[in-house]
Amino acid sequence: MIIGDRLRDMREQKKLSQGDIEKRTGLFRCYISRVENGHTVPAIETLEKLARALEVPLYQLFYDGEEPPKLPNLPRRKSSEDIAWGSSGKNGRFLNKLRRLLAKTEEADRKLLLHMAQKMARPRNGRTASN
Repeated sequence: MIIGDRLRDMREQKKLSQGDIEKRTGLFRCYISRVENGHTVPAIETLEKLARALEVPLYQLFYDGEEPPKLPNLPRRKSSEDIAWGSSGKNGRFLNKLRRLLAKTEEADRKLLLHMAQKMARPRNGRTASN
């Protein structure tokens, strides 16, 4: 479905002209024409204005019927907090403290600490980094 076609169909069903939509939204008639003819893709804010002008909920610009379709039961995705260690909480405070201290440390000492951390994180003798 092309949004411009849907907008034109809804406007014509309500017996409104592009001029009527222009008056209700403050958008230029030539812009409304460009949207309806598929030459321009409107921003979400513009779609909200058009939905108000057509006196319909925003979702009806995208779906036929009275209600939006039911959402499928998708598996829960991991959030960035689940993925990124140190992005928040106790680990985040630790990481910020470490970052502040490293900023005060000499370059040679930072390189030494990085080398030690790499050695400690490397698996050895059948151990993994998480053991």
